Amino acid sequence: MLLSHFYTFLVGFINCVFLKVSCLSSEFSLDGDYLLGGLFPVHEVEQAAPMFYPEAIECKRQTFTKSGYQMFQVMRFAVEQINNSTTLLPNVSLGYEIFDHCSNTKNFPSVLSFISQNESIDPQEKLNSHKTKVIGLTGPYGSTRTITIAPLITMDLIPWVNYGASSYALSNKLQYPTFIRTVPSNKDMIQMIIHIIQWFGWNWVAFLGGPDNYSEDGLRLFYKYTSGTGICLAYQETLTIQGNYNQTLKNINMLNINVIVVFAVPIYAENIVMAAIENNIKDKVWIASETWSMNQQLPIEPGIEKIGTIIGITERLLSLPGFDQYIYKIKETIEDTNGDVESEIQSKICNQECKEGALLTAQDIINENPSFSFGIYASMYSMAHALHKVLQCNTNECSKNITVKPYMILREIKNLDFPLIGRQVKYDVNGDPTISYAVVLWHTKTNHSWIEMVGTYDTYPETIFTINNSLMPWRKDVSVPFSNCSVECKEGYSREHEGLHACCFRCKKCPQNTYVDYSRDPYTCFPCAESEWSDEGSTTCKIRTVVYLQFTDIASILVIFSTVCLIALLIFIFCLFAYNYNTPVVRSAGGNMCFLMLGCLTMSSISVFFFFGQPTSVHCVLRNFIFSFFFTICLSCLTVRSFQIVCVFKMAAEFPKLHSLWVKHNGQWLFIMSSSFIHLISCVLWATVSPDDPVRDSITFNDQTMLICERRNTVTISIVLFISWFLGFLCISFSYMGRDLPKSYNEAKSITFSLLMYYLSWIIYFTIYLSFKSKYVLLLNALAQISSIYGILLSYFIPKSYIMLFQPKKNTAAYFQTSIQNYTQTISRT
Repeated sequence: MLLSHFYTFLVGFINCVFLKVSCLSSEFSLDGDYLLGGLFPVHEVEQAAPMFYPEAIECKRQTFTKSGYQMFQVMRFAVEQINNSTTLLPNVSLGYEIFDHCSNTKNFPSVLSFISQNESIDPQEKLNSHKTKVIGLTGPYGSTRTITIAPLITMDLIPWVNYGASSYALSNKLQYPTFIRTVPSNKDMIQMIIHIIQWFGWNWVAFLGGPDNYSEDGLRLFYKYTSGTGICLAYQETLTIQGNYNQTLKNINMLNINVIVVFAVPIYAENIVMAAIENNIKDKVWIASETWSMNQQLPIEPGIEKIGTIIGITERLLSLPGFDQYIYKIKETIEDTNGDVESEIQSKICNQECKEGALLTAQDIINENPSFSFGIYASMYSMAHALHKVLQCNTNECSKNITVKPYMILREIKNLDFPLIGRQVKYDVNGDPTISYAVVLWHTKTNHSWIEMVGTYDTYPETIFTINNSLMPWRKDVSVPFSNCSVECKEGYSREHEGLHACCFRCKKCPQNTYVDYSRDPYTCFPCAESEWSDEGSTTCKIRTVVYLQFTDIASILVIFSTVCLIALLIFIFCLFAYNYNTPVVRSAGGNMCFLMLGCLTMSSISVFFFFGQPTSVHCVLRNFIFSFFFTICLSCLTVRSFQIVCVFKMAAEFPKLHSLWVKHNGQWLFIMSSSFIHLISCVLWATVSPDDPVRDSITFNDQTMLICERRNTVTISIVLFISWFLGFLCISFSYMGRDLPKSYNEAKSITFSLLMYYLSWIIYFTIYLSFKSKYVLLLNALAQISSIYGILLSYFIPKSYIMLFQPKKNTAAYFQTSIQNYTQTISRT
């Protein structure tokens, strides 16, 4: 390896030494106070071959490229323009030494020349005292070539302002401390490509590249930055010179891919496009990287208009003021010296031979791909501005007493920020420039092909990306080409993964009370919050209406009014009975027991008020607890009252001892107390062990949240209901047994009516409760309670109150005595 490098070094320098005189006047070199280096692909190796013995490559034997020759002329033009400036470097001249860099691995003589001092390199010399031939350089074109020579250049901290190496790896300042570029990195290029893909809604793409660092870096970054974007790399292949392009295109067609990213140097891009024409590939979208987006030959190839739409990405196209005139001037100079022996010697300098350049017309050079022109121009001006600062120049002169070292230039370049023909030249901490991309569209469907700018992407002074859709070929009635693995789901449908790729899916309708938010996660039907609802296939949730019995509802007002009237009536009757306490009607109705019954009915009525308003735990317990307990006491009183009447008139004579025990020990009060106590225990168990709890019912109605009291345990409430209903059954039984008693004591009809009303109202309530869900079911619960109370009041107390108020003659002892005598006579006859 060492011998190979040494031999290569000798070949390069021997050529330069023997042709030193010609170097001074060649196109490839120019004397000056400070030299800049340039590496350009004037020739290109089309297919690299393995080496079997050490040799220096002869670029003149390789394929000539007009674009490389144009780049080379841009550097010469920029240096001449700088030298002609009276303010940038007033009394200082820049020179250059340019080499034809045609190979990825064999162009070391040019680099060795740049880092040499007086045509030699002394490895023993201290680096801080070593002075290289050039103070800065630009090139070469391509990431692989740049990475190959990087160790030699960075060793001396030579500022390296590159115009054509976009590999993101070069942004690593630990490995490449002197590398600065005027072309955006592959990271920026890939992000731009992703922007375009997303702009048109594509997600099913192919990525084709070459076997080099440029394409490998691009593919790695494409994988990285498409992660999480919904874009799927459906197909990827590395193209080679001898590759089977037909099979590649067949594979792409088989996968129904309509968007193809070609991230490759021109030779591979040209091959795949030509293969597409030959294979009659139609209606694809080709996204070209900056290496071939401004290719001048492909747009005029016959049949290219059939392969589809070609969208390219390039640096913002900026014409260089004065460049065309410069090219015309140098071509006139070459023509004037045509045939001169000296001019032939000038074309062979330091292994540089470029006879083809003389055959080009000025228009050939001007019309060539301008993608890298501004990058080369900016690199020259960057080094000139840095030198301006190092030499402490003013508008008239620069200091010549300062020894300029490359690292000084490098330090100043990193801090540059200056305008240049409408663009701002500045570099970030990684040595990368501000982004100013153009999206270009190839027009190939007419006899006159041209390339039009249809979009832009800038990061300075702010990040802006836009494409003018009206300039695209699918405007108006023509739809955007479809390149997706799956058809986009309809509104309200979520995606469900299908296959290996994330963008392949089937659609599933979101169920009720869920929604899909495509910006958040298109693969999930998110549940609505408890306070929200949605129909099937929704993209948003709606706020539920909170429903409960409010005091302001008309139905609630009517029930409350009825309850207030009931309480007032009960209080009135209580007072009436108290006033007529010693009368026969009150005594026959039960005496003191009547006041207990009226008090219990009044307390039962109060429970109705707990049905209204937003329910709480207290509301849920009290609305039925109060009614159940006090109404059951009233039922026990009615039961005792019915039993006593039957006992006095029918059982006293037959069972005198039992009757005397009942009277002696106040059997009626013992029964009321015992039954009330048992019922109280059951009510307490119901209220403590498994009380009704307030819940938000969001299931019954989609658009409503009902605030209800949920019954948790049916066992305890069943015990409570059983006691009440059993007492009612006893009461009806005793009333039926006394149906033929004296009229003044006969309560069978009234008690039976009141209890039938009690049973009927609760049967209706429970039937509706089990069948329907509504806030008005609660209203029925309240009405069942009121109707039960009204039943006893109307059938038992109102008739007696009527006698006391309107038939006082019947409220006498004589009247009641007469009724008893009539009953006795009737019984004796039978």
